[in-house]
Amino acid sequence: MKNLIKKGIFLQALFMLISGAFIHGDGFIVVPRDPRPLPHPRPHFRPFPLEVKYHNVDVKIEDMVATTSIDQAFFNPTRYRLEGYYLFPVPAKGVIKKFSMFINGKETEAELLDAGKARRIYEDIVRRMRDPALLEYSGRKVFKARIYPIEPFSEKRVRISYTEILNKDNSTTEYIYPLNTEKFSSKPLKNVRIITRISSSMDIRNIYCPTHKVDIVRKSNRRANVVYEEINVRPDTDFKLYFDSTSDEVGISLRSYKKRGEDGYFLLNMTPGFGKKTFIIPKDVCFVLDISGSMSGKKLEKAKGAIKFCITNLRRGDRFEVIKFSTEAEGLFNALKPVNGSTRERAIRFINDLRAIGGTNVEEALAGALKMKKDKSRPYIVVFITDGKPTIGETDENKIIRMIREQNVDGTRIFTFGIGSDLNTHLLDKITSLTKAYRSYISGEEDIEVKISAFFRKIESPVLTNLSMDFGPGIRVSKKYPHDLPDLFRGSSVSILGRYTGSGNTTIILKGEIAGRTKIFRYMCEFASDSDKDDFIPLLWASRRIGFLLDQIRLNGEEKEIVDEVIVLAKKYGIITPYTSYLIVEDEKKLVRRREIEKVQQVLAPSAADAEGFSRYGAEESASLKQKTGRRSVRASKEVQGLNMANNYAEIRQGKKRLNFMSGKGEKVVIGQQMKNIQGRTVYYNGNIWIDSDVHLKKYSSRKKIRFGGEEYFTLLKKAPSSAQFLALGKNIQFILKGTLYEIYEN
Repeated sequence: MKNLIKKGIFLQALFMLISGAFIHGDGFIVVPRDPRPLPHPRPHFRPFPLEVKYHNVDVKIEDMVATTSIDQAFFNPTRYRLEGYYLFPVPAKGVIKKFSMFINGKETEAELLDAGKARRIYEDIVRRMRDPALLEYSGRKVFKARIYPIEPFSEKRVRISYTEILNKDNSTTEYIYPLNTEKFSSKPLKNVRIITRISSSMDIRNIYCPTHKVDIVRKSNRRANVVYEEINVRPDTDFKLYFDSTSDEVGISLRSYKKRGEDGYFLLNMTPGFGKKTFIIPKDVCFVLDISGSMSGKKLEKAKGAIKFCITNLRRGDRFEVIKFSTEAEGLFNALKPVNGSTRERAIRFINDLRAIGGTNVEEALAGALKMKKDKSRPYIVVFITDGKPTIGETDENKIIRMIREQNVDGTRIFTFGIGSDLNTHLLDKITSLTKAYRSYISGEEDIEVKISAFFRKIESPVLTNLSMDFGPGIRVSKKYPHDLPDLFRGSSVSILGRYTGSGNTTIILKGEIAGRTKIFRYMCEFASDSDKDDFIPLLWASRRIGFLLDQIRLNGEEKEIVDEVIVLAKKYGIITPYTSYLIVEDEKKLVRRREIEKVQQVLAPSAADAEGFSRYGAEESASLKQKTGRRSVRASKEVQGLNMANNYAEIRQGKKRLNFMSGKGEKVVIGQQMKNIQGRTVYYNGNIWIDSDVHLKKYSSRKKIRFGGEEYFTLLKKAPSSAQFLALGKNIQFILKGTLYEIYEN
């Protein structure tokens, strides 16, 4: 497998040098010729990409104009002086206004090859060189520059900058940085960093990156920084960033994906204004802290520090209470008290005096928090911190949940923090699900104070509570996540993913409460009738849907219908976790036995068969999903919530490290490693051929076999340009397009 991948990389590099064609990704240097002097050239020299030492990108966006500056360092690991070519792809969208390149401080000319010439060359390369990889990049341009000399064991620094006009859809601006070809580096990159500085003449509301995990730092209403950074990585996904500019108090941006004749998928982001003009609602907070014997030592000291931080950062106008519990529960004030110097001082003394002793009376503590006399015009939040299971008073989780349901008539949200692994995760998870909050688990290696303090910063400034949303009479929305909208806080955002029927313009009505008064917002939005542009949306929706279904399995037991849906969704969208991979492999074995699919059409089973202990390991993963206590139970809860809150590609890969195995031959096996997201679904390489996940769903009415590189092959490419995305994968593929199963085969 490794040799095949390397061979494909080298051939792609060779094709680019022969044709000057475009490669979709960031710039890189390829060495085309054998550097050894005559008479000792290598008989079968293959071009190779130089190692990228670091890759720093600085992006400045002013309204719709983006200036991108790239700083890269390449390393020559040989003892020879090399000649290479630096290739940089032109962004697929936008208009280049300026382009400059500096190599080791000297300005260098670059040749721009137009898309039309590249497209004609691609087909010729495929015919002559019999490798389809470049088909994916048809219709793109590339800048190419010769670099000489590249001295032995030395670095070559390249700086490049360009200015482009960005695309804007309604109020949403899109920025794409082509990062894909860093996978052509001969080694993982030691450092990759993209810093995007956004400034706008209008208020910036939603900032969203679906492809990478980023930090968003808002400087003001109209300025923000977005930072992505990783080490020892080989990126293979373009960096995509969206931001919404509007004067609305609460900004909404909508993106949709829909194939004609099928239900669509949508992503809606919602963010309040950042500036001082935003109305902040006074809130009530009750801190409920476990001080049972097991909390002794650093755990209790860190938890105490976290609560003191939260109390210090309460706002004037807020009210609060602190309840300690062990064998019994005891409140500080036995009421919600206004924040002032006196109450803060009393609270700090109360917290400093806490000592760990006794059992764990969860029911009495939560009952006390729910019985507080509340003001309906203010949000009431309970922060519940514990490291154990109920051992005193009511210990039956179902009865505790029933008590909360009966007493929580005001819609109090209970945010749970479980410390360590000696916890009843089912109880904590049911509490947060019932009260429309979320859970957080803190391991022994993590800093309790940092985790709880970070959470409190996010919820310290409520803007809009008790939200509801209507999508208009022409749009029917289903299976949206989160199902119940959370409160909206200053400086944070809410993303909603769901399915829809209908299409066209509609008025979305958002309702919420500000200090007990209902506030209504109206937005004109368009749901697409036929658009496959944002194909990341189905993938993220599927992650959340699977997270929701797995929580049902965890908390309520397995039901065949739910398990079957998890299998279908996980396979179609490539949500490969330790648990879902086990389900898929077992399902594929059944399908082969029933002759519903051919053995060659399995997507994960071939890899699993080579992985020692996969079946045993998969059964253990399945069992751990149902455990109520212990380390594996905590891990399962955290990973399922990660799926159910996924906002980017990184967050759908829960448990990724546990999918690495060794084969009987001592070779590394990574389950589900070879996957591509194409046209809203996943295509898998199973070691022999690429298989479209829709093949298992039988979404075809006819079947056609086409020999790779033959006349029919190029006729298909001409008549159905979208087939290029599949054909570029390799020489042996099975994929479905417009109801036909195409089988591409070699010889």
